[in-house]
Amino acid sequence: MTQFRQVLSQHIGQSASDGAGVRLTRVFGGAGIERFDPFLMLDEFGSDNPDDYIAGFPPHPHRGFETITYMIEGRMRHEDHLGNVGLLESGGVQWMTAARGIIHSEMPEQEEGVMRGFQLWLNLPAKDKLGEAGYRDYAPAEIPRLTTAEGVAATVIAGRFDDGLVQQDGAVQRPHTTPQLFDLHLPAGSRVAPRLADGQRVMLYVYEGELAVNGHTVGQSRLARLSEAGAIEMGSVGGARVLLIAGTPLNEPIVQYGPFVMNSREEIEQALRDLRDDRLTA
Repeated sequence: MTQFRQVLSQHIGQSASDGAGVRLTRVFGGAGIERFDPFLMLDEFGSDNPDDYIAGFPPHPHRGFETITYMIEGRMRHEDHLGNVGLLESGGVQWMTAARGIIHSEMPEQEEGVMRGFQLWLNLPAKDKLGEAGYRDYAPAEIPRLTTAEGVAATVIAGRFDDGLVQQDGAVQRPHTTPQLFDLHLPAGSRVAPRLADGQRVMLYVYEGELAVNGHTVGQSRLARLSEAGAIEMGSVGGARVLLIAGTPLNEPIVQYGPFVMNSREEIEQALRDLRDDRLTA
């Protein structure tokens, strides 16, 4: 008899402002962050009003984790202290490893129109938190896409998509946390059952439409957190667009102070001293 993952909880994001005043929805992050380990935060941004995004994210620091930015519509320019410059366009992905420290900016490359996408924070294991920083952007053509037998379109950003009939490696593979990140577009009446390893923490964020998951209904703008073992069956009567986010928990202490995520208060205090003394990125 097939065991199915249970829907443990559903979450509604909160309106927030970040950077120099960018309006967004914080889907999760902050208190209770251990429930989402190895993920730390998910932000959704989306507006056709330039006042909501034009100020962007001027230079700011990070340490101890990775950021993944997935742009659905719009153009954003990345620059960092390492000399990296990248243009994130519709359908593209930016994967940045802050590790020991990085100072970067993310600024709009448009003055009008829609800007829409997501930023996900992924923790690093303790042994890698003070490693080398890095950055890579992926043009839309570099990100694998497929269509299942039921017509579900899958953008495979990270990990490996496998529904038993089709398999596809994503653009990014990571050890330790083994993140799986898929953008799934379900036409009306379709179903999809991606296979994920037991032990992975799984979240489903429905950003359009309504989703049925293992007997539960998940409405638009809701995040469902699933149990860590069993199968997943998803379907949608009227159609849905869903981010599937999964990863292997690190089960390490998480201490966060703004843009720094370490394993102890002492390490956070060291990060603040390093920032003050211009040694964060040394």
